[in-house]
Amino acid sequence: MTELVQNLLVGGLMLVGAFFTLAASIGLMRLPDLYSRMHAASKAGTLGAGVFLLALAIFAEDHAIATRALAAIAFLLLTAPVSAHLLAKAAYAVGYRLWEGSVHDDMAAAAQTRKRPAGDDA
Repeated sequence: MTELVQNLLVGGLMLVGAFFTLAASIGLMRLPDLYSRMHAASKAGTLGAGVFLLALAIFAEDHAIATRALAAIAFLLLTAPVSAHLLAKAAYAVGYRLWEGSVHDDMAAAAQTRKRPAGDDA
């Protein structure tokens, strides 16, 4: 009975992980600009991969495999959003602009203050 519950839980987690991975791939194909695509890939992709790794940790008979899977989840959650944020800032700095249908550009004011000379107080 316990094995049946474990298999059902792992199967359910794999379906959830597949859904989020599919959502990330659809977001990569359908969203209009680099920043929206990066958001879809980093958030939904990280969640999908994390749920797959959680299913692995539950299914694994070996504690070493389960520990590595949980460590990989922690590593993904710590690194993927930070790297996506830094890549988006770098893309904005080199000139990739938002989609023309975007409502507000929060980075425009910060970019203008950085371009002003240091002695200019006007």
